Amino acid sequence: MEREILSTKRKALLLNLDTTKYGTIAEIGGGQEVARAFFQVGGASGTVAKTISAYDKIFSDYLYSNGDKGRYVCLTRLEQMLGKEYDELAQVLEAKRQDNRRFFAFADTVETLNFRKDNQGHGWLGVRFELSKPGVPNEVVIHVRLLENDGVLQQYTLGALGVNLIYACYYFYGKPNVFLQSLLDNLSSDRVEITMARMSGPDLDYVDNRLLGVQLVKNGMTPAIFFDRNGKVQEPDDMLYKKNVLLLRGRFRPITYVGFDILKSSYAHFKKNAGFTTGNTLQICEITLNNLLEEGELNERDFLDRVDLLNGMGQNVLISNFREFYRLVEYFGRFKHNNLRIAMGVPTFVKVMDKIYYKDLPGGLLEAVGKMFPARTKFYIYPALNRISNRVMTTHDITLPPDVIHIYNYLTENGLIVNLPSVKREWLHITSNHVLQLLQENNADWEKMVPKYVIRNIKSKHLFGYPG
Repeated sequence: MEREILSTKRKALLLNLDTTKYGTIAEIGGGQEVARAFFQVGGASGTVAKTISAYDKIFSDYLYSNGDKGRYVCLTRLEQMLGKEYDELAQVLEAKRQDNRRFFAFADTVETLNFRKDNQGHGWLGVRFELSKPGVPNEVVIHVRLLENDGVLQQYTLGALGVNLIYACYYFYGKPNVFLQSLLDNLSSDRVEITMARMSGPDLDYVDNRLLGVQLVKNGMTPAIFFDRNGKVQEPDDMLYKKNVLLLRGRFRPITYVGFDILKSSYAHFKKNAGFTTGNTLQICEITLNNLLEEGELNERDFLDRVDLLNGMGQNVLISNFREFYRLVEYFGRFKHNNLRIAMGVPTFVKVMDKIYYKDLPGGLLEAVGKMFPARTKFYIYPALNRISNRVMTTHDITLPPDVIHIYNYLTENGLIVNLPSVKREWLHITSNHVLQLLQENNADWEKMVPKYVIRNIKSKHLFGYPG
């Protein structure tokens, strides 16, 4: 059945009239728009126990971090706010709690557009709330990017987001994807992106936050979602801040020795750069959402299997909706990272240089190249095996149209394309499709083409259609 979308005022009023829900609203950085929404519709005394906006940084540190200074628009500060407000609420009101009353604490810490309009509006919103048991809260946290070019409009957006979030916590907690979709009720994706969502608690233990992140991409609420090497959903601004990035795009169904060697050889080459340290460099395996869709439906189990395998090999994972590489590079341009290196095989690079993929761009291939190679960005090219001559092919061995070869020469002469040396020639014949075919046919030859860790997991969990 199609869900009825209620207005922000209607949601606020329904919450106000429901005397079983009672809590605190704490807001920093974007006005008091969420609290105002409840006060404007009337009956707020049935919902709001306290509102607070600790705008002064000294007050904010005093209230939420015991005077210790730190970042103010970050997950840590949001968690401090939620903990402080929920604990205070329970401590003050627990003795007079009604049997059916459930407490909640809503908090947000936000950077809205400044008067110069030279910053990126974004923020953290969260709710710590009780459902089945008093005193045993659940928690939902989201990160948002505010896209409107007006600070007042961003405040209105925050007000609607806050009401939607509180409402969803009580009315959609049993339907995670409906929960996510409802966050943009009366809003649109050109006004705000939800770049991360995380649920936890006794009533939300059934939720897999990795799938929650994928649904954000699938719903068009964000173009990409990050998972760290432990499989936890991370906010990209925090994850990429002042980091070097080595990225490999693929299906990884499963990751083969070739994929492993691309990661290893590109990392070894990048270690020679002056800006490299082990602490400031991230390796990321990227899977486009288009490769996760089969017959129009998301194969959730298959997705989790790939993420688990990559995480088990120490890799961070990015799920995106980008088809073209230039869109992927543009996405990373949002963040304050250092160097970006994108690894790919020779066959993929040939496709990247094909004009047919850029018909929608006014400047065609030339415009795409400009977008793909901003400052501090290079492509690392892994060689391929010419199956006819049995020779190793680099980009120097490919044939390009006459009008494209000049662009290629420019890229190579300026060091923007790097052919990776020191690769495993004996693995160049391996392809993922061949491995998958052998695996599903129960032909043991596939075991010679993938790392031992992957073999063990595929066999023990019968992944990717393995029948053994």
